[in-house]
Amino acid sequence: MAMDYTFTTSTPEQTIELGKILGSLLKAGDVLAMTGTLAAGKTTITKGIAQSLGVSDNITSPTFCLISEYEGRLPLYHMDVYRLEGSEDFINLGVEDMLYGDGVCIIEWSEKVRSELPKKSITIDITPLEDTKRRIQVKNWNNAPINFPQNQENK
Repeated sequence: MAMDYTFTTSTPEQTIELGKILGSLLKAGDVLAMTGTLAAGKTTITKGIAQSLGVSDNITSPTFCLISEYEGRLPLYHMDVYRLEGSEDFINLGVEDMLYGDGVCIIEWSEKVRSELPKKSITIDITPLEDTKRRIQVKNWNNAPINFPQNQENK
């Protein structure tokens, strides 16, 4: 049964730590559909996910290259679809093999292409609060329970 979680992080380091925990629980074929405003922390949490997947490269937002591929315990496909016009542009990138393959896909600005994502996609919505505090909602989580010691609510 899918679970929904809400976490609050106070610093970028805590957001990375949450990413590490999420990444340690991910499985081949998982798709993370991220939403949040500019500078909300989408790439920050992705850094933690990548670290737990054994990616040693520096993670940056793929805003201009659209897709960055990394090797680790599982292949990581980090996509930023902000500059795309919509779903057709997304499909024309040839993403089907990534979305339905043996790696982990992280899609920033996923609301632009939501109709093309697998139904099993995990949604991560990041909302900036005051200062460096973030509310991070994880929805449709079907993996092992997330044990993050910070403020959390599960449903």
